[in-house]
Amino acid sequence: MVSGGMTCVKYLLFVFNLVFAISGIAILAIGAIIQDFYVNYSDFIHGKFFIGPILLIVVGIIVFIVAFFGCCGAIKENHCMIMTFAALLLVIFGIELAGGITGYVLQDDVEEMLNKTVSGSMASYTTNNEVKKTWDIMQHDLHCCGANDPRDWVNVFHNDSLPETCCPHDPACTILTNPYQQGCVSILRNEVQNYALLLGGVGIGVACIQLIGVIFACCLAKSIRKEYETV
Repeated sequence: MVSGGMTCVKYLLFVFNLVFAISGIAILAIGAIIQDFYVNYSDFIHGKFFIGPILLIVVGIIVFIVAFFGCCGAIKENHCMIMTFAALLLVIFGIELAGGITGYVLQDDVEEMLNKTVSGSMASYTTNNEVKKTWDIMQHDLHCCGANDPRDWVNVFHNDSLPETCCPHDPACTILTNPYQQGCVSILRNEVQNYALLLGGVGIGVACIQLIGVIFACCLAKSIRKEYETV
């Protein structure tokens, strides 16, 4: 039975695991939101951008298992379970840190990537249903038209016609019927960069907080081991 200050550490570790489980739900939700956004624009966003949110989703699921070991180990004062908890926490720390760093690193590649993929895909709008669907979703959801502005569609339709999703209130959409004026590249770039920053902040922030849990676990495990050795 641990005594003195270690009793406080024991209950702090238990409370930490409750917070840890809640953070797992938050991590899972954020990863799912970012992944859902990226999937809508998979024709424009390279596969490497999906690594970060997938890592967060995986971590969110694993967190529940880890929180179980931590809670049970703290309450039962089981040295083996607490050390398992600390080891798994370190693994999650590494995964979250990797996801966070990925988010920060990839934001620098967003503008170059979108300039190539978005502008390059416009010519396929009338021949490729997947590209057409992605463009329609993007223009409707982001309230934009064309890569840089509505005039980009002249090179596709060879007249003043525009996709219906460029005009919020007029199905017979043309350059003269007050379409969205802002191009999609700049808006989508800002959205992807914001999600990359969110991914980086969540990954690195939660990973650093988890180091506190590792310290608590190691202190409690050391105390329990000493108790066993003195018996």
